[in-house]
Amino acid sequence: MNEAVAAIKPRRGIRKIEIIGMILVGLSLLGLIVNPGFISGIFDAMLNKAFPIMVQVFLTGKVGVAIIISVLIGRILERCGFTDALMRLLLPVTRLIKINSAVLVPAVYNILGDINAAGRIAGPILVKAGATKDEQKIAICTMVQSQQSFSTFMFCIVALTAIKAKVFVIILISVFAPLLIVPALLKLTIWRDTKAVSLEDMPSFTPATGILPTVFGAAREGAELLFLLIIPAVGVIFAIIGAIDYIGLWKPIESGLTSLLSALSIDPKSGIVTILASPTLATAQLKDVATTLSPELVIGSVVLAASGFPLSVILGQIPAIWSDATDLNHLEAMGAAVLGAVMRLLTAGLVATVLTRFLL
Repeated sequence: MNEAVAAIKPRRGIRKIEIIGMILVGLSLLGLIVNPGFISGIFDAMLNKAFPIMVQVFLTGKVGVAIIISVLIGRILERCGFTDALMRLLLPVTRLIKINSAVLVPAVYNILGDINAAGRIAGPILVKAGATKDEQKIAICTMVQSQQSFSTFMFCIVALTAIKAKVFVIILISVFAPLLIVPALLKLTIWRDTKAVSLEDMPSFTPATGILPTVFGAAREGAELLFLLIIPAVGVIFAIIGAIDYIGLWKPIESGLTSLLSALSIDPKSGIVTILASPTLATAQLKDVATTLSPELVIGSVVLAASGFPLSVILGQIPAIWSDATDLNHLEAMGAAVLGAVMRLLTAGLVATVLTRFLL
């Protein structure tokens, strides 16, 4: 008798996640009865939104190839001693603001190549250099302040030249000044667990692998980065946007973005393309219409485009890459990237509204 009682296990209480699951099951069944086209419609909307970006841009377009080549170039530079030389040059500056000099490496690799390759290459460098988690977050935030492709940089110059702006001064203010200002600001306010590291305490970052293994290994690494991290991350972000658009919530968001960009003296059309699609595409369009716009709109749009946008990079690619390459988790990496994006948006507005008169 006692054995029979012992065999009766107490009933497990229902968990919160099971309640959510039941609600979703109920809503799905109700949807099939009331509006059976809704489920298929939202799926098609997600598919149609994600397909052009995943396939036409990354799989069969030049962007995917550019990412692989950027990783290849980055690894070759690393093998040729570029990172060690960079650390030696940056050390005096980073010592002044008392941070690890490796914090600036991702931003430099981003300027030279691609934001995805920058995370893949510079993330492990930060870990190897003994950077704290706060310093890794500062590195992401700083990296987001510079353009993610060389083509964007060139289109920005063409647009600024069209309105006869002081190109060198604008590039100095918008691209190079943040390399020092952003880490110093974040170190004093949010992420204070930082420390300067002497050159003697820094390890060597130049690998000892041969040239051919470096080249072919980098090409394989670039392909893995593209197919296993970037394309899935992009697919998730744009599928979510497609679902939001299908249920009618995206238009108000887009309208709010237009109002915000106008208030910050950024061309709404160019700004929305930068934030949602591609800074390269935005600046390619901007250079053709720059002479028809107010100079402050052009300058604001250029500064915004010279950043880590679009949102698919901020919310998808950076968290995926950096959580895999550093000590940060997805949420920490995303938080740093979002903060960097907000800072860049405000910087673009500040430069456009306050400094335009001095930049023409």
